[in-house]
Amino acid sequence: MSDTDVVLYEVRGKVSYVTLNRPDKLNAISPQLRDRAVEVLHQADDDPATRVVVLRGAGRSFCVGYDIGGTDPEKATWRHDALKWHSNLSRGIKFEMTPWDLRKPVIASVQGHAVGGGCELMMFCDLVIAADDTKFGEPEVRFSDTGPGFVMPFLIGMKRAKELLYMGDMIDAKTALDYGMINRVVPLAELSAATAKYADRMALIDTETLAWTKLALNRGAEAAGFRNAILAGLDVIAPLYSAKTESGGEFERIRKEQGLGAALKWRREQFKALP
Repeated sequence: MSDTDVVLYEVRGKVSYVTLNRPDKLNAISPQLRDRAVEVLHQADDDPATRVVVLRGAGRSFCVGYDIGGTDPEKATWRHDALKWHSNLSRGIKFEMTPWDLRKPVIASVQGHAVGGGCELMMFCDLVIAADDTKFGEPEVRFSDTGPGFVMPFLIGMKRAKELLYMGDMIDAKTALDYGMINRVVPLAELSAATAKYADRMALIDTETLAWTKLALNRGAEAAGFRNAILAGLDVIAPLYSAKTESGGEFERIRKEQGLGAALKWRREQFKALP
């Protein structure tokens, strides 16, 4: 698959559809997908034919977060370099916040998993329609990573966000709806049609009206400190990624020797053993 194929773009009426396209990897975020998604989302924003953008994932899941299954020789050379981690995570924040920064409203259409960086990306979208099979969460804290896009407290409140971010637990679509993380839940079989209907209805509103309404809402949030809080989280958390931790070190050892699946199972089993 070429770098351009990892994200697809199409137009239906007045709606742009941007599709993360690594279905065999559950749309895990590689550097190529990250950079291409930024380009294609801006292409959708600049397309004069459309008024609304839909962001979705091909296959069984929306996005399972950043791809930690592969071996990156370059990353291995700066595993404990906080400054290089800050630079890398900054590119991740730019990617995740792209839906927030576009002029047009972005609807996330999610199924399967919206996990880690995929959950953060979804939360930076303006609206979210989820299939009833979707699981949400940021479990990376369990192997000594976290964030850096700490958008969750702004959507569901500090107490609930702290519980999810400290424990790494997952929630289902109904709970996410109750928490205010998403807007609507539909049966999986109806997700595509429901998303199209929702987007087409919004596209009845003029481009200018949607753009200025979004800008007013986002500026209000940023005046209250939203963007500064996100960037502060990035600055504070970057050194954690370079730290040597007990569970993080063991997770990485198992990943290298036995594969990502074994490492995830090792950590997951520890939490299953507790009440």
